[in-house]
Amino acid sequence: MEDCLLEYARMAVPRYTSYPTAVQFHGSVGSDDYRSWLGEITPEKPISLYVHIPFCQSLCWYCGCNTTVPNSYERVTKYLLALKTEIELVAKSVNDRVTVSHLHFGGGTPSYLEPEHFEQLCALLKNNFNFLADAELAVEADPRTLSPEIIAAFSNCGISRVSLGVQDFNPKVQALINRIQSQDMVARCVTQLRVKNITAINFDLMYGLPGQSVETVKQSAVTAARMKPDRIAVFGYAHVPWFKKHQRVIRTDLLPDIEQRMEQADIIARTLQENGYIRIGFDHFAQPEDPLSIAQTHGQLRRNFQGYTTDIAETLIGFGASSISTMPQGYCQNSPHLGQYISQLEKGEFSTIRGLALSDEDKLRRDAINTLMCHFNLDLAQVCLNNHSPCTALDDSLPALRTLETDGLVQLENRLVTVTSEGRRFIRNIAACFDQYLQTDNQKHSLAV
Repeated sequence: MEDCLLEYARMAVPRYTSYPTAVQFHGSVGSDDYRSWLGEITPEKPISLYVHIPFCQSLCWYCGCNTTVPNSYERVTKYLLALKTEIELVAKSVNDRVTVSHLHFGGGTPSYLEPEHFEQLCALLKNNFNFLADAELAVEADPRTLSPEIIAAFSNCGISRVSLGVQDFNPKVQALINRIQSQDMVARCVTQLRVKNITAINFDLMYGLPGQSVETVKQSAVTAARMKPDRIAVFGYAHVPWFKKHQRVIRTDLLPDIEQRMEQADIIARTLQENGYIRIGFDHFAQPEDPLSIAQTHGQLRRNFQGYTTDIAETLIGFGASSISTMPQGYCQNSPHLGQYISQLEKGEFSTIRGLALSDEDKLRRDAINTLMCHFNLDLAQVCLNNHSPCTALDDSLPALRTLETDGLVQLENRLVTVTSEGRRFIRNIAACFDQYLQTDNQKHSLAV
């Protein structure tokens, strides 16, 4: 493999689920800004909702999410009371009952909730917001906590999509990451969901984990494909023990090197495509009839904090500790600390701790990055025109793009940027050419591959 490609793979670059990224958020944007921006939402445009459940039955050693293992369920019920207050505060802050097109429960582990509590939470949201009849209601779930009772609760609430955290089917790898879940357990969950008419099912797979090899990740991909989930997301493990202390348990001598990571990512992609999946963007795969595949075919693919999506809403309101809200004016993030999040809401106040107001320059570069990430080509002049900017506004990206062209990752012609087949897996590096905030030595981002 060419040395230059390995160097690109080693670079720490954002995933660009937002731009500017959360690294740039600051405390100058707070609750007053959030309340003001909520008041400017118009009911004519549907919005999306995200609800964060920061609890898990046990801690997976690879995890980079904002979550914790509660020592008693009492902590969960206290959190749910704060969540109720936040939902009602948001509903009162908007000028009218806005319409919701997408709802996503993430974590942590939303399936950790008691079934009646999950149903109460869904009812609260539906009482405070108008949901479209065809709104997508999605939830992330851990197969180990996906009981028949919580599946029944999902069905009762109209959940239409469930994403299962599979990661890897190999028992030895599972032991090394503290996530033991058999193939039969996952298959049983899939069957039980489908029996309850929840037929839109996603899997998450990972590469770069301790103990993985090209052979083991290929077998996991084959096993996953045989269960025929609608979508499969494939993520590279980010080893950041200075940020997530529990990752120190993972033995670094068992982690694959960068070349092995690339080989693992490639074999998973190839295996899924050989089994009929369409590659979506750079890290998602979907059945040909799935809405993601259709959106990609018609140039309607989008990207947000959940990754590639069909969600076209300009506004995404995040509820819960660490949640981020996206609005036309900018971003607002809740406190990631459970105690602070709860105490603020007990006072009847938002827990907004930081954020960022978007400048016209930010919006221009966000548009360029999103276009590249979703469509793998970009007309520099056109994106500038769309954002009422001079046609030369993005010319500072050209020197970096020309270097990428020399290395075979893009083609440049008449201000058109086209990502090559080799460049597709390095799309984050390519998008970084438009990132005016990125520091190349920044360890707050994951490896490109």
